Amino acid sequence: MSPNPPRRTTHAYGSPTNLLVYDRWGTTGRPVLLLHGLLFDRTTWWPLAAELATDGTIIAPDLPGHGETPRRRNCSPTNLATQLAELIHSLGLRRAPIIVGHATSAWLATAFARDFAVHAILTIDAPTTAIAATVDSVINAAGIDQVTDPYRPFAQPRRDPALLAAYRSWFDQPTASSKPARSLSTAATAASCNPPPSAESRFAHLSDPQGVAAALRTLM
Repeated sequence: MSPNPPRRTTHAYGSPTNLLVYDRWGTTGRPVLLLHGLLFDRTTWWPLAAELATDGTIIAPDLPGHGETPRRRNCSPTNLATQLAELIHSLGLRRAPIIVGHATSAWLATAFARDFAVHAILTIDAPTTAIAATVDSVINAAGIDQVTDPYRPFAQPRRDPALLAAYRSWFDQPTASSKPARSLSTAATAASCNPPPSAESRFAHLSDPQGVAAALRTLM
């Protein structure tokens, strides 16, 4: 009789003014940090995390102002990458993490890899052109219209222009064409999926969580 897969647990890390709420699956193995795109939240990772629950320690935080994490003034990629690195270190796993960034959080994944040790990076729907810091631009660039009905509850954007103001510095980041050499694009993810999603498919972690999980296992 096989053991039950790890259940999702919710935690908080940091001080009251510098708090991150995150979900965790598993307690051993390589850490995998899942970063949702701006205006979404950690629930967008639940189907994928359930697939990976027995393969490592899966961490899915709500970025400041998203989900259950309170807003803060300093949301620069460098500042958040530092706190996320501290969170990973606090788990005591002593293994470099895999960083997965969806959409605009590809910029945050890049900032993390620039300043801290990583085992690998996987980006999904990373921006390839400049995006305006507006709600419609961010949501449209993420490709939310391609999320199928069964998975729509996991991709509910927060249409809050004031929230984007705290992330204005993100939009000055390089586009996907200048991401680190160890990054993997959606195309690389597609090569590991069976069947592979179409070239136009978006939100692969929702449309094909099994395929993206398989791609991540090759990195773990």
